[in-house]
This record gives sequence, C-alpha cells and structure tokens, in this order.
Amino acid sequence: MLLKYLQKIESPADFKNFSNAELKELTEELRAYIIEVISEIGGHLAPTLGVIELTVALHKVFDTPRDKIIWDVGHQAYAHKILTGRFKKFSTIRQMGGLSGFLKRTESEYDDFGAGHASTSISAAAGIATAQFITGKKFRTVAVIGDGAMTGGLAFEGLNNAGHLRTPMLVILNDNEMSISPNVGALNTYLTRIVSNPLYNRLRDEIWKMTGKLPRGKSTARTMLHRLEESFKSLVVPGMLFEELGFRYFGPINGHKLDELILTLENIKDFKTPTILHVITKKGKGLPVAENDPVNYHGVKPNGKGKTDKKESAPSFQSVFGFLACEIGRNLKNTVCITAAMREGTGLHAFSQEFPQRFFDVGIAEGHAVTFAAGLATEAVRPIVAIYSTFLQRAFDHMVHDVALQHLPVIFCIDRAGIAGEDGPTHHGALDISYLRSIQDMVVTAPKNGNELRHILYTALNQESGPFSIRYPKSDSVEFDEKGQGELLPIGSWEIEKPGSDYAILALGPLVYESLEARAGLASQNISVEVVNCRFIKPMDEAYLKSLLGRFKGIITVEEGTVTGGFGEGVSAWLLKRNYTGKIKILALPDLFVEHGSRPALLEKYGLNKKGIKTAILDIFNTSN
Repeated sequence: MLLKYLQKIESPADFKNFSNAELKELTEELRAYIIEVISEIGGHLAPTLGVIELTVALHKVFDTPRDKIIWDVGHQAYAHKILTGRFKKFSTIRQMGGLSGFLKRTESEYDDFGAGHASTSISAAAGIATAQFITGKKFRTVAVIGDGAMTGGLAFEGLNNAGHLRTPMLVILNDNEMSISPNVGALNTYLTRIVSNPLYNRLRDEIWKMTGKLPRGKSTARTMLHRLEESFKSLVVPGMLFEELGFRYFGPINGHKLDELILTLENIKDFKTPTILHVITKKGKGLPVAENDPVNYHGVKPNGKGKTDKKESAPSFQSVFGFLACEIGRNLKNTVCITAAMREGTGLHAFSQEFPQRFFDVGIAEGHAVTFAAGLATEAVRPIVAIYSTFLQRAFDHMVHDVALQHLPVIFCIDRAGIAGEDGPTHHGALDISYLRSIQDMVVTAPKNGNELRHILYTALNQESGPFSIRYPKSDSVEFDEKGQGELLPIGSWEIEKPGSDYAILALGPLVYESLEARAGLASQNISVEVVNCRFIKPMDEAYLKSLLGRFKGIITVEEGTVTGGFGEGVSAWLLKRNYTGKIKILALPDLFVEHGSRPALLEKYGLNKKGIKTAILDIFNTSN
C-alpha cells in the first residue's frame, strides 16, 4: 500500500508537530497498514485496532521515552511499535527471529515493561512512578489497561496500593464496550471536559481553601462541599469506585475522537495525584468483521497467500477437550467447567451453550478460578478447571493451599502445555511439569493423543480425593474417535509402544510419535529402541523403571517442558538412587526463556522432534563404541 507518513516516522518526535488533520490521516494509515500486514502474516488484530487513536494521542502528548507508558498485556501495542522506530521490522512480528508480539524491554527503549499476562500494568506503573522518589528522576507514568484485565485481582491490588501511596500516575481504562460501561454521551463528554480542565480544578481548590478561612463553621462548610461534589459525581459519573480508592476519575470519553483525547490528556497529564481516564473504544475498529466478531478477530491466522494449508489429520487437543467436556456433562450431572476468560481458547464454547448453569468464566482471575473450584469440590461437585499452562502459574499457591492441602478432587486441564508458538516466552507452557511435580498429592499426566485424553479424563473423574492434572499442547490430537469409550487407567501406569533391547525412550504426550519415528529410522542401523508412553508423569511407573536396571545401554527422556525440575530429572534421580550405570540423556527445553517461533521450528531447534531424538541416541551409541 502507498504510505504517506509511516515510512518517515522513526520516533514520536516525527509527528509531535502534526496538525489534528495530519494526525487523523496518520491514524487511518496506521489502521490500514496493520490490517494489511496482520491479515497476511497473522497476529493480534482487534485489540490494536481499538487503540490506534489512543496510541497516537499518548505519544503526541507525552514525552516518550522519558515519560513511561506501560501497556497491559502488550498485544494491543502494535501501533506503539510502529511509531517507535519498528516500522521496517513490523512484517516480522511473531516470526522466529523477528519482533515480539508483546512488549519486550530488550527490544526498544520505548517498551518500559514487558508483559504477556494481563492485569500487571497498574502495579508495575505504581512501582515505576514511585521510583522517582528514590532516584530523583522526573517523568510521567501512564498505565493502559483494558476492562477485561480489570477483572484480575492484581489490578485492584495495584489500584489500592497506588491510591494509598498517592503516587502521581495516570491509569487509562480502555473500555471496549464488551464489559462494564455505559455508552458515551454528550453530557458525559461535556462533564469530563469541565472536570479535567485546569481552570475548574484551580477553582475547586480555591473554594476549598476559602472554606478553610471561614471564622465559624469551617468543618461544616467543607463537609457540605464534599458531600455535594460526591453526590453530583454519583449521579453523573460512573467512577466512584476509583474515587474511593484514591484516584481522581475522568470520563468516559470517546477513545476514537483524537482531538478529544489529546485535549483531555493535555489537561490531566500533570496531576500530582493518582488519576484514571476512562475511554470507550471499539475493539476491531475500522475492520467491520472484527468489530462484529471481536472474539474471533482477537488474533488471526495468516491468510495463506502463497502457502498451502496443511490439513490436520485429527482435531486439535482443544477441540477434543471441548467435545469430551460436553460428553462428560451429559453423563455426569455434578460436573462443572471453569475457565479464566478463555472460553473459546480452551474449547469450552459448546459446553457453555449446552450447560450454561454449569459453566463459569471468572474473568482474568486464575487464582480465584482455582479456589472457587476448591469450594465447589467441598460440596461434592466435580470441577474441571481449564486454564493455559502459562496462566495457571499465577494460581500456584491456590493449587497448593486451597486444593492439594485439603485433598480436594479438582481436575486441571492444562492447555498450551509446552511450546505455544508465535506468542513466545510469556505464553510457552514450559514450567507446568516442574511446578506440578512439586505439589504434594498432585497427579500429573500427559496424554499422547485425543483418545488417551478421554481415558485420562474419565480416570480423573473416578478419583474421589486429591487434585489431578492433564497437560496437552497446542497441536492436533493425532488420533481421536468421537464414538470411542473411556477406559479407566491404573494410576501411574506406563505403556510400551514398541519393544527394544539397546536403548529406551521414555516420552511424554505427542512426542511419543516423534520417538516412534526416530525408532524406525534407527532400525536400519541395527539399533534396537524401546519406546514408552509415560502418560503418568507423577506418580511414575516404578515397576517399569525397575525393569530398566541393567537392561539398556542408555535411556533417553523426552518432554516438552523445561529441563530444570522436569520429568527427566525425576527419572534420573530415581535411577541414580538405585545405582543405574548406563547412559542417561534428557531431551527437554533448556533452562532459559525460549523465543517465539512456530512450534515445529522450535521443537526442531531444541531437539524435540524425530531428528533430534535420533541424533541423541546416535550420540550415546557413538560414545559407547
């Protein structure tokens, strides 16, 4: 597309002197360019389209990077990236070796705080703003948070503390009409323009001072003035909650009226108290299909130009889980499903439609989801909690204190376990094996395919005490029979997929199939390999482990999780305690934050595909001969 402005913008300084008309053209160009690029390569689309005008206004009014802008989550900050010197690299976003899909402090001086999880911005901004009192630096601090992220408890913890500290900072509540606020009206806009005007606030302060000089009735006069102001706000301003938490509240205003945004931000940018500006935006603004369907256009896949789409041989694990949740819901009337703002992502949309009274979306509040499930479990309800691996990390204490310690039968279905692809290190489910193994009383499992997911789910439902976790990746389920029947599996049992005599591969999840392919490639070299499906990570199959002693030249463990504290370390520790003398090789993700990229590319890079597994065995073979 023909670009008039973007190719010339290397920093916000390049459009500081633009007229309002030029700024409006810039927003239109930004929106069109982002739609074109993201539609082709994939990425988060609707969130950024909703904040184009807000992004331009922020960089116009504030002196970035000296002033700090903290974006909650960061997936709405594509326009921010383009306007801060990353236009030329924008087409690489979320591609391996390219720009991150979220904010990243090492990527730009304009990225003041990195985040891929929601609700962090206010707490971080409070810390950044407070740092001025220690360092002596002077700057303004702005947090941009969506109404969805405001459902997270951390957001309110941040508001509470910042209001208590009276930290000078601005919180912009970006309300995209999917949740909490009334429509924008002329009266609201007019009132906000008045109360955000410096003249109004000076008059307000002067009247307050004047009442303090009254010879009599000072206290009564001030009390009446305060009550009058609070009553007036209660009638016309939907922000009393924030006012009570210690924030001056302004809004709501139209987040797509650029001149209104700029005027308001100019008026309130130098307030010396915590301040909230409530803006109403339209998620997906400028792309009609995204405006009408913001959930499905939150993130889009590449449009496939020049590519041949690979057809999945089986439905995704997410789709299988959704199917099984409905199947279980029909068979077991005391089951419920709980998620934390990820109904579609976890595959629970169909369940929510079929069983609306037994489906609970608690918002971006993973800790609450777990403790809520624990409460249900005390009353003989069987909760299935579906949360992404990377987000479940936030509820670790709740799993320990509220579920495991009380031996409650809560089932955790852990989505996006392992490599999550282009979303990168904030979204990879690299830690769940390690942190789940450390929880007393927790059963940890990894099905190899969709059929085994059914078996493990029914096995979990058959347990009457203690938590049970099931992890599966963002990938196709390899095999799934919709008409299949659930089988109860012995807890801790493994399954020999193919027998062998030289080496044993102990594999988790769908990596069982990569291991089988590696085995087939080694057969031509007269290397005999046994492949084991270690579907129970905890407890392990100790009877099988005993059979390994003295039987193989080497053992390779294969897992899609971090090497530190993972399945391989558990196997190694067990074997070494029993004086195993053969070779042990752990194939896992390294002890570092894995970059973003496609799942196949990252699995290959870290040796977790058939090629890497075959190479690992050949290395042991060559060093042994």
